[in-house]
Amino acid sequence: MSTTRSLDREAARTRSTSFQWPTIVLLALSGMLSSMQFTLVVPSLPSFSETLGVAAEDASWLVTITLLAGAVGTPVLSRMADMYGRRRMLLVALGLLVAGSLVAASGLGFAWTLAGRALQGFAASTVPIGISLLRDMMPAGRSGTAIAVMSATVGLGSATGLLLSGLLSRSFGTAGIFAFSAIGGALALCGILALVRESAPYPGGRFDVLGALGLSVMLASVLFVISKSGWWSTHPVQLTIISALGVVTAGLWFPLQLRRRNAVVDLRTAFRRPVLLTNIATFFATTGMFANHLLTAHEVQTPEGVGAGLALSPLDAGLVMIPASLAMAGLSPVAGALLNRIDGRKVLALGALVMASAFVFRLFTHGTLATIVIGAALVGMGTALSFAAMPALVMGYSPPQDAAAANGINSLIRAFSGAGTSAAFAFLLSGFAVSAEGSQFLTHTGLSVAFGLMAASCALAAVLALVLPAVRNEPERRIP
Repeated sequence: MSTTRSLDREAARTRSTSFQWPTIVLLALSGMLSSMQFTLVVPSLPSFSETLGVAAEDASWLVTITLLAGAVGTPVLSRMADMYGRRRMLLVALGLLVAGSLVAASGLGFAWTLAGRALQGFAASTVPIGISLLRDMMPAGRSGTAIAVMSATVGLGSATGLLLSGLLSRSFGTAGIFAFSAIGGALALCGILALVRESAPYPGGRFDVLGALGLSVMLASVLFVISKSGWWSTHPVQLTIISALGVVTAGLWFPLQLRRRNAVVDLRTAFRRPVLLTNIATFFATTGMFANHLLTAHEVQTPEGVGAGLALSPLDAGLVMIPASLAMAGLSPVAGALLNRIDGRKVLALGALVMASAFVFRLFTHGTLATIVIGAALVGMGTALSFAAMPALVMGYSPPQDAAAANGINSLIRAFSGAGTSAAFAFLLSGFAVSAEGSQFLTHTGLSVAFGLMAASCALAAVLALVLPAVRNEPERRIP
């Protein structure tokens, strides 16, 4: 009799899980849309420079401001989600995306476009908040696939943004890029209102406004200095002042957070050995994904006589990334199934090793379109495995009531990894570049150094994953 009841309960859970799949797909698409915002404008920056009447250096702020806003907004909105409701803050994040898209599409000038891009950056919190919602929705032991699909949207969105940018700007102008984001965000908002509900009561409380302001200043200072590392030769005083501001703010912020009851960042949890090691491994593994985008697009666009000399257009360069995107999408459910069966540490290590092996492959074979596509797709496969394991590990090591905040910090680490990878790419260009057609391109030696460094970075992530302690067993959650 007890066996029959157990089977009935399991069948009920399975039916409930199947019923939730439309919501899972909706959350994944919302996360993918938010991740696109960081790359949608990148291939079209020359067009924005011309349309807005600004220099190319000023146009690059359309990328930087979104990165800074995402870094600041992700931990803040994620912490508020744990306090006031994850569905509620998901709606706020998507609402800011829609508002920012409309402002940027208004055509009122460069300042308004920058303001709109900043608002779009706050949508980066969609992914960590969505992952914490999925954890609440799914029964224990079945959440791996859903979390893997949601986590993979970071890589999928970034790659898709590179591809869509040229298509949208060519067909509808630069304003079409923002119109696409506004329409997508509005549809996602309607879907969330219709399908998603709060999964549990939330404690509320008084939000740590002072801590949020300090965190904003500190993160903005660090990321600004990283993303504008090339300015040291031309703007040393300004960068020194900004760096000092970040250091002083950090010196005041850390003691304040340790004393706050509802701190924006729970430092005691964040610096626990397993959480800290997971976030460090996340940083080194994520460099592989960002480097895959940067190096692949760079390599295939080199003019004839430089490197591979494929001389592809920005649009064709985006098409080259399609196999990598398909590899990420196709392997994400497999990664989730692995998470449901084996330790997340092994999944993270496996993904990082696949990426390391892919970069070794690219180190010795780069130069033809076929090998570039194969290498990029292999990195995409490793990315799917790694990104599935990261949030699962972070949530396993953190208290359930802090799931969104813990994932917010992990997402912030990914943003730092992206900024660090871009800065490293710029540094390599300064030492291993050749000028052609008015631009700089990495030499054969520079590409080899880049692939070697990425292989080492991903291998280090695999080692860190293997030394993590076992994840505590979660009590089974009640399906809402």
